[in-house]
Amino acid sequence: MDIKIENFTKKYGPQKAVDNISFKVKTGEVLGFLGPNGAGKTTTMKAITCFLAPTFGKIYVGDYSIKDNPQEIKKRIGYVPEQNPLYPDMTVVDYLYFVAELQDISKSQIKTRILEMVRICGLEGEKHKKIGELSKGYKQRVGLAQALIHDPEVLILDEPTSGLDPNQIVEIRELIKNIGREKTVILSSHILAEVEATCDRILIINKGKIVADGTSDELRKLSQGKELLKICIENADKNSVVTSLQELDTVDMVDPKETENYYEVQSKNETSSKRQIFELCVKNGWILMEMTPVETKLEDIFRELTLN
Repeated sequence: MDIKIENFTKKYGPQKAVDNISFKVKTGEVLGFLGPNGAGKTTTMKAITCFLAPTFGKIYVGDYSIKDNPQEIKKRIGYVPEQNPLYPDMTVVDYLYFVAELQDISKSQIKTRILEMVRICGLEGEKHKKIGELSKGYKQRVGLAQALIHDPEVLILDEPTSGLDPNQIVEIRELIKNIGREKTVILSSHILAEVEATCDRILIINKGKIVADGTSDELRKLSQGKELLKICIENADKNSVVTSLQELDTVDMVDPKETENYYEVQSKNETSSKRQIFELCVKNGWILMEMTPVETKLEDIFRELTLN
């Protein structure tokens, strides 16, 4: 089930939390929703789940409008907010039974659905424990189970791995990837590595506006612009290497590093210096020990787009 956002704006008094954004998420796609605190991520996710009404614009989940068909949309969405709505005095099984009844699952199907959620979310050893006794990681799993128990076509996850340890993050990440093969998933997170590892596509929002939209590779290509190479040249005078590299017509900048024999070379726009550097070393009898492209990190792209 696709999600379509058209010119969505949300105002609180004179302040725009979200400012005229539009995007689409396809069925079977996991979209990573990134942005600094206050960028408008949670506001957008709450609007998709019919918790908030837009000030302007339209939101569709499948063929349903959040304005005209909120009840139909709620039946088809699973939502895990940042603060999980759990009841600590209930056991996992009792809580899932309670949620199943709220979701209007037929009594004949409730037991089957609970067993399925326990299996999918890895809760077999915890199902009879009180939720208040569970670790943060298992509470997150219970949150995912309650969001999935009615087999929704769309899953909205707001900071699903917040506060988890590294092992728990990996487990929840794999669970989300498996779920995302069949459902439409929007995942908000501050952990950039998690988004890159889990999501098919990344959307970055800043000050209520979309500033980037694409795969991690596409965002890197847009951000890089200029080739950056890390090279190591031995059997050569450092000053001579720097001078000779700067004279190459493809080179824009040479940065000699503190580590002996290492340099960073930035090429001019839409050019590559690899061949010329290799030929320069051959000509001068220098030993080229390393020539590695320096990849732009997602963290660098995020900072570049959200610090302005």
